[in-house]
Amino acid sequence: MIINTCTVIEATERKMLRRLKTFADRDLYVTGCMPLVQMDLISTVCAPRIIHPDEIHERAGGVGSPGAGAIGVVQVANGCVGRCSYCITRLARGRLRSAPAEDILDAVRRLVASGAFEIQLTGQDVAAWGIDRGESLPDLLQEISDIPGKFAVRPGMMHPGSVHRILDPLIDAYASPKIFQFLHLPAQSGSDAVLDRMKRRYHAADIVEIVDSFRKRYPDMMISSDFITGFPGETDEEFEQTLDLLRRTAFVKVNITRYSRRPGTPAAALKDLPERIRKDRSRRLLSEANQIYDAYNNRWIGRETAIVATEKNMPGSTVCRNPSYLNVIIKEDLPFGFSGRAVITENRRHYVIGKLLREV
Repeated sequence: MIINTCTVIEATERKMLRRLKTFADRDLYVTGCMPLVQMDLISTVCAPRIIHPDEIHERAGGVGSPGAGAIGVVQVANGCVGRCSYCITRLARGRLRSAPAEDILDAVRRLVASGAFEIQLTGQDVAAWGIDRGESLPDLLQEISDIPGKFAVRPGMMHPGSVHRILDPLIDAYASPKIFQFLHLPAQSGSDAVLDRMKRRYHAADIVEIVDSFRKRYPDMMISSDFITGFPGETDEEFEQTLDLLRRTAFVKVNITRYSRRPGTPAAALKDLPERIRKDRSRRLLSEANQIYDAYNNRWIGRETAIVATEKNMPGSTVCRNPSYLNVIIKEDLPFGFSGRAVITENRRHYVIGKLLREV
């Protein structure tokens, strides 16, 4: 039994410990972040053999792997350049280690040749790729765009501080039809005071500048974000500033996490807010986000858009993406990589329904 662990928040840690305990009597191997920073905790429930994540990378023979459906995944970097006060992942993964550009390009070529139509670039901070190598993400995206074949790239999570450093050339790189107009920009808070305590290296105005700059060039661009509610010391006023930022930026997808103390991090020494406050603020933020989702999706109703088929979740329907990475469900069985056009007919909040018009 091999268990790949995560410990990003306390709830995940508890789930991992339950899973480890369940299989403690098996021939058990453990990898992922947890054994790198919490081996003492693992030892309380089992005595597994450890596979270091770096060993997996060394033996993998490349940085790309096939995902579900017609999706390929390419991990462009490991680690990050941040020093966020609440983050245990940076303690586990360490400083930024970018994969060589040629390794990434080779992985994309192989995945496209094997039938992948959506290439997902992943990492703790994709925008930081190349800092340690004297290179930059916009140049990499341009090189990927020059690869022959029918595919589109979905860049992964990008730290706002890293994006701000390369903002103009990054916006230009997104002009390629082979780059989905999708940006995952974790804001975490709309309060400058909270962001300073988090040691995030940017302020709310920087988030607004990035969002406005991208949307000026690409009005339909799908920009998502992450927020943490109830960070230690967060006041009612500071939380209202987060609500204001969400309304101002109109993020189309938001991952909301109630603050969770992580051992070994600087923020672990701070006093937690009551759980009821963290939970209430999470609900309020989600309610606001749901209104934004609906407003964005409703803009598409009646519009015609290009689509490409990438996944299948249920018989008789196909998951497609449009150039803005909008999740379009077509109620037909379409082959992976099918390209066509559809008119958007219904809003289902986290996706839309489309009616196929014609094949291209």
